[in-house]
Amino acid sequence: MDAFVEPALPVTGVDLAQVEPLTILLVWTWHSVYRIIVAGGSDVLVQGGSFFPDPTPARVECASPLSHVRRAGWIGVGDLMALRIDGQLIVTSPVIAIATVRRISSVVH
Repeated sequence: MDAFVEPALPVTGVDLAQVEPLTILLVWTWHSVYRIIVAGGSDVLVQGGSFFPDPTPARVECASPLSHVRRAGWIGVGDLMALRIDGQLIVTSPVIAIATVRRISSVVH
């Protein structure tokens, strides 16, 4: 059997379902930086780029540039980040880096 098998490449990204609510992520794309506060699951507040000067409620989807497959709640390096806001889908340039800044602590009075 003559076949060439390409080894699976490691996937670098964040599954928002595994991130604690109120965690702040910084997501760098080719053209912008986004500050994302995780609300829970794929629901976030997003700020940055040219579309989001103020924190804006959104749902995060990931779009693979090769297959255009969307996966809710996933932000992957090399993938496009798709943000659904009021039924409209806004797609970023490819993600080049993701960092966790901190978790917002809740204040109890």
